[in-house]
Amino acid sequence: MAEKLPSYVAGGWKAGAGEGETVHDAVTGEEVARMSTEGIDFARVLDHARTAGGPPLRAMTFHQRAGLLKALAQYLDGRKEELYTLSPRTGATRADSWIDIDGGIGTLFVYASRGKRELPDDTIYVDGGVEALGKRGTFVAQHLYTPLAGAQVQINAFNFPVWGFLEKLGPAFLAGVPTIVKPASQTAYLTEAVVRQIVESGLLPGGALQLIAGGVGDLLDHLTGQDLVAFTGSARTAAKLRAHPAVVEHSVRFNAEADSLNASILGPDAGPDTPEFGLYVDQLVTEMTVKAGQKCTAIRRAFVPVRWLDPMADAIRAKLETVVVGNPSSEGVTMGSLVSLAQREEVRGAIERLAGGATLVAGDPGKVDAVDADTDRGAFLAPILLRAEDGSRDEPHQVEAFGPVSTLIGYGGTAEEAVTLAARGAGSLVGSVVTADREFAREVVLGVAPWHGRLLVLDRDDAKESTGHGSALPHLVHGGPGRAGGGEELGGIRGVLHHMQRTAVQASPNVLARVTGRWVEGADRDESGTHPFRRHLEELNVGDGITVGPRTVTLEDIEAFADLTGDRFYAHMDQEAAAANPFFDGRVAHGYFIVSAAAGLFVDPDPGPVLANYGLENLRFVKPVYPGDAITVRLTAKAISPRGTDPHGEVTWDTVVTNQDGEVVAAYDVLTLVAKRPV
Repeated sequence: MAEKLPSYVAGGWKAGAGEGETVHDAVTGEEVARMSTEGIDFARVLDHARTAGGPPLRAMTFHQRAGLLKALAQYLDGRKEELYTLSPRTGATRADSWIDIDGGIGTLFVYASRGKRELPDDTIYVDGGVEALGKRGTFVAQHLYTPLAGAQVQINAFNFPVWGFLEKLGPAFLAGVPTIVKPASQTAYLTEAVVRQIVESGLLPGGALQLIAGGVGDLLDHLTGQDLVAFTGSARTAAKLRAHPAVVEHSVRFNAEADSLNASILGPDAGPDTPEFGLYVDQLVTEMTVKAGQKCTAIRRAFVPVRWLDPMADAIRAKLETVVVGNPSSEGVTMGSLVSLAQREEVRGAIERLAGGATLVAGDPGKVDAVDADTDRGAFLAPILLRAEDGSRDEPHQVEAFGPVSTLIGYGGTAEEAVTLAARGAGSLVGSVVTADREFAREVVLGVAPWHGRLLVLDRDDAKESTGHGSALPHLVHGGPGRAGGGEELGGIRGVLHHMQRTAVQASPNVLARVTGRWVEGADRDESGTHPFRRHLEELNVGDGITVGPRTVTLEDIEAFADLTGDRFYAHMDQEAAAANPFFDGRVAHGYFIVSAAAGLFVDPDPGPVLANYGLENLRFVKPVYPGDAITVRLTAKAISPRGTDPHGEVTWDTVVTNQDGEVVAAYDVLTLVAKRPV
């Protein structure tokens, strides 16, 4: 009898009572594991996440959490061969496992990098600018994001036991929210192996991650409005979970990635003699056979202009004949098995329903030749291509065969018809258009966008770098409307903010500055002491500043700047032409001269803690500067980012340039790197 797979809950490994559920090897039919959650206190599991996992996570800055994610990704990357050894039991080939294992680890790397680059070295995320709520400037507001005080509950599908877990863990952890993962039973042993490695690494705070191997029991009954549910699976199960009384009563954030009848559209220009025709064939066969078609992003509906249906069917059939089905550990095998015998029967049933409106072009649902495998014990299925002459039938737009199955559907060749047919899928994770006709691509993309979370336009120009129709990328939204679940996963920093609460804070400038840790207009400033550029990072405070000037701008300045830069735009050089401009009364100074002259006023020229100016943000030229105007600069430390253990941090300086009448002529943020005090 196979060993019982334990859960990792409340800080320890615990196997449930009773016989439990038995999981079989997808290739050999042998028992792999048993699992049970009988006797596990799920209220305690959630409480442990909230009380043990949440506080230390929320106490860290985004940069600290990003550093742990990177360390975790490196740790898993060094031990991934252990996972590759287990993965064939799920029916996955080495290439399939690469998408799952390296793809999951890679997602952690991406979130670690983006967290360091795009999020502050702080515990909160400030969203947008300050809103003035009164005429005198004493009542202002700003939006900020803080981590939710609950836990993320993952309920995952069987097809990606590593990536499906890690792609949800990454943004949740970066946001400061602990995770409870419940993998699908068929492949839970692979997720358990990853969790075991993470626990052994000792990198994550206690309570930051827990694993449920088996049923969820009454876990959902204990959810609150501070918790989140992230679900991947069937639309039917998603609807059931979304309607759970606790989810409804407490408005629990619920993200679903569900069934998706993804479509790929071949443009009318892409005939058999074009590169796009071959790209379409290759992409479709890849999507049919990777993970044996068990991907939520796989192409289920292949729309091809009617005049290209025959050559397309022939080309795909020929390509499918090169696919070698069998034991994924055997040399030369290019497609493994489905995840279980039960899954194979479910796919066969879906094929039978699809065949009511289509004919079989390639493959036999009841017969498959499999290398080094027993097809009675292993869940093998031949790649199946169907052909529907009439795209108006309901079956291909309603029935999903979650396996190596796709249906060729003819259409008249117009963008309007392609859009109408694609939309009948009622919402998809991803769609693709294969065409070199840019106008056709534009019409289709804009037409089908409301029904899709992601769209790929594939042509000869981007083919070499394209990651393919089905590849979900951490930088982009993974989710879709309608049937696809109505949710979003990933999407870069959007995926992080999903785990946080956006709150509008209304207060005086001083209070708002204290709450956010960022200086705002109207808050106190301190110009006492040494020049702020003479101070190390630890010696600077938000609100420290300096006011310098005035400097009178002369006509000679303007002409010298024009000679130096080559910028001889008429508004700077021609009095008559400048005066005819509706925005000016005569010759004006270059905007970039004003920025340069302002720097000449506020910088301290000697070597010191300020190491470099690495950019400007939010630059606006508000009012023209004429010869004879005198400019003054007010510089204020707006935000200070320590950047962890780096020898330097970042300082953002609020910069306002005014003229002799006190009118603002330019405003922007100066970004500098400032050294920390030598140890």
